[in-house]
Amino acid sequence: MSGIYLWIEDRRGKSSHTFWSVLMNQLYPDVIVESKKNNSELVKAVKSLEDSKNRYMIIFDNSFDNQQIYQERKILKKYIDRKENVWLIDIICFEYILLEFDRLLEWIYAPDDEFLIKRSRVIRAREKLVESFQSGEMDYKGIREIVEYDYNLGHHNVEQLSARILFDLTRNTGFEVSKGVIGECWIMSCCDWSEREEDDICGLDGDRLSLYEKMKCIYHGTSLCRKLSDIGLEVWT
Repeated sequence: MSGIYLWIEDRRGKSSHTFWSVLMNQLYPDVIVESKKNNSELVKAVKSLEDSKNRYMIIFDNSFDNQQIYQERKILKKYIDRKENVWLIDIICFEYILLEFDRLLEWIYAPDDEFLIKRSRVIRAREKLVESFQSGEMDYKGIREIVEYDYNLGHHNVEQLSARILFDLTRNTGFEVSKGVIGECWIMSCCDWSEREEDDICGLDGDRLSLYEKMKCIYHGTSLCRKLSDIGLEVWT
């Protein structure tokens, strides 16, 4: 039988690698996640791929306003188009997948959480960014709420902005996400967070979910449902 591989650019131990590994392990346990360490090595791996028996899914961040990434992705797409068993999963970045998750705020904050007020500016920026991209409007640097949130927006690309918004939303919670670390509440069943304090209450406190249920919610609550279904990976239960 042929195998299915997911090739990503992030090194083992990075939050992105951890997320994709957990997601695939829970929803598609037959998929083998492999790190190619960086963008350039991922492009080289696809270019030199001669195996025609197995299936390969490629995740290469679509940071469309980063010129270097844009050029590398263009080259990658050319190599993929030459192969019948390789597919590119078109996502902006792993952080944006979590930003667009329709239950993000519902999970990370309790209903009366003071963070809902203290972080209102970043909450608005996240809302406007997701609305813009879901409507097909990619000129996010002209959106007032995003400009007011990130005064150095002109020096940031969409991946950097997404990572910053996600970190500011999740910091000091069990869902905290940085480039190097993804919070235990994303990758464990409720509530197995080893450092949880008595007053650490999130939106899932009264609705404990297993890790499988969490990954299934993320699949159905983001564009991953459509993007993975398009290449034949679906979650029915």
